[in-house]
Amino acid sequence: MRITQRDLLDFTTNASYSHDLAWPDGYWPKAPAPPDDGAWDESVALFRLDRQAFQVLVANPSFDPFASVPTGQPHQTGLRSILLVVDHNAYHVGQLVAVRKALGIWR
Repeated sequence: MRITQRDLLDFTTNASYSHDLAWPDGYWPKAPAPPDDGAWDESVALFRLDRQAFQVLVANPSFDPFASVPTGQPHQTGLRSILLVVDHNAYHVGQLVAVRKALGIWR
């Protein structure tokens, strides 16, 4: 979620964006889990920072959600990026909830 969200934020806002991540390896962490609690906490913090950056972007009166993103095709708008990140994150949060429920660790 963090890697995709960061990539979409960069794609949406960076006039020098370059699509360097190869699918799927570039978007999925190599290790099956963070090496320690600190790495997990850092990953969550980075995810929250990028989510907040999207929120700031959307709240900016000069942001035109229907304009094409700087390096995208005409149909690749800011609104499309926002909808992609919302849909992607919602899907994976649902997966996390389902797994935690199945493991009996949902509170």
